[in-house]
Amino acid sequence: MNTMRRDNAFIINPRLQEIPPSGIRAFFDLAAGNNDIISLGVGEPDFATPEQVRAACIRALDRGETGYTSNSGLPELREEIAGYMQTSFGLRYDPADEILVTVGSSEAVDLALRAFMAPGDEILIPSPGYVAYAPIAYLNGGTLAPVETKVEEGFKLTAEALRRAITPLSKLLIVNFPSNPTGAVMTYEDWLPVAEVVREHDLIVISDEIYAELTYDSKHVSIASLPGMKERTVVISGFSKAFAMTGWRVGYTCGNRELLSAMLKIHQYTAMCAPVPGQIAAAEALRSALPDMERMKACFKERRSLLVEGLRSAGLSCHIPQGAFYAFASIGRTGLGSEEFALRLLQEAGVAVVPGHVFGAGGEGYIRCSYAASTAKLTEALERLDDFMKMSMLHSVAGKNVIVR
Repeated sequence: MNTMRRDNAFIINPRLQEIPPSGIRAFFDLAAGNNDIISLGVGEPDFATPEQVRAACIRALDRGETGYTSNSGLPELREEIAGYMQTSFGLRYDPADEILVTVGSSEAVDLALRAFMAPGDEILIPSPGYVAYAPIAYLNGGTLAPVETKVEEGFKLTAEALRRAITPLSKLLIVNFPSNPTGAVMTYEDWLPVAEVVREHDLIVISDEIYAELTYDSKHVSIASLPGMKERTVVISGFSKAFAMTGWRVGYTCGNRELLSAMLKIHQYTAMCAPVPGQIAAAEALRSALPDMERMKACFKERRSLLVEGLRSAGLSCHIPQGAFYAFASIGRTGLGSEEFALRLLQEAGVAVVPGHVFGAGGEGYIRCSYAASTAKLTEALERLDDFMKMSMLHSVAGKNVIVR
C-alpha cells in the first residue's frame, strides 16, 4: 500500500495556483439559482439560436452524423467561412489550410498562445481587456505587458501607448475589437499607425474578433486587412455572440499556413475536432441566418441606448459603446472600489454586474454591464440601480464622507 501523500502545493502547477478564478464567473455563480437577482454579468444573448439552424442540426442527428470530422473541421463549413470572411471583411483565406474550426473561439485563443509563445516571451495586452488572455499567457510561461487604453480616447488602442509598452522581449500582441469589456471599435484609420508599430517590431498579432458582426455605427475592420498584416495575424472568431450559439461551441481561426499548422498540431492532440452537430449548424448559420443576426443586432442597438441612458440617469458616467454588447460605466464618483460596488449592488439591489478590476488594472473604477439581457430585465435592473444609488447618498470611505449623487 502506497502511503505517500502529496499536498496540493506540490501536485498543482505553481503558476496555476497564482491565478485567481474568473472574476466574471465568480459573480455569475453568486447570482445563479436566485430568481430575484437580475444578471447583467455573463455576455450571452437572450435569443434562441435561429430555428433553421437548429433544424439543420436535428436533420443531421437523424441521419446519424455524430462522428469525428477532419481535425481542421468540416470542409463545407470551412468553405462557408472562407466565403463569409471575403464577403464581409475583405479577407481571403484558403479553406484547405488557412482555416481551422475550433471548440469555440476560446480554444482558438488558447491554441494561438500555446503555439506562438515560448517561456519568457512577452505578450502585449490592451487594458482593460478580456479576462482570459493574461491567465492563459501566464500558464504558457509568458510575461505580460499591459497597454493602457483611455476612456477619453474611446478605449481605442493607440500607437503611442503600444510603443511605450514594447520591450525587447515583446513577441505577441493580442487585440479584441470590438472590445469586451469596453465596447470600443477600431477604424481603418485607427489601425494604420498601430500596424506600423507592429511591423516595425516584428510582432505576431492574435486578433480576437468574436464581436465583429456587432458594430452599431460603423463597419468592422480587421487589422489583418491592412497592408502587410495578414501574414503576421491570426484572426479568431465564432458563432456564439452574433448567432446566439454560445452552447454549440464552434469557433474558428484564420491565418497563413505556417501559423495555422502550428495551432492545428496542438488541436490534433487535444480537442481533435469541434462537435460535428455544432459544425453542421454553424454552416447553416452562414448560409441562411444572416438576416436573423441583423435582427438581433438591431435589438442590441436599442438596448444599448436604454442601458447607457439609464446608467447616466442613475449618476454613473458611461461612454457609448460602439460594438459588442457591454457598457463600461465609471463608478469613480461613488468613492467605492469596483469589487465593493458590485458586491453591494448584488446584495442590496439584486443586480449582478462584473467589477472592472477583473479586466486588468485599467478596469478599476468601472463596472461592466451586459445589454444582451431582455429589455424588461434591463429596465428593472436600471430601476433597482437608481434606487440603490439614491439609498446610498452617503458612504464612509477611508474615513471620509463621499457624496454619491
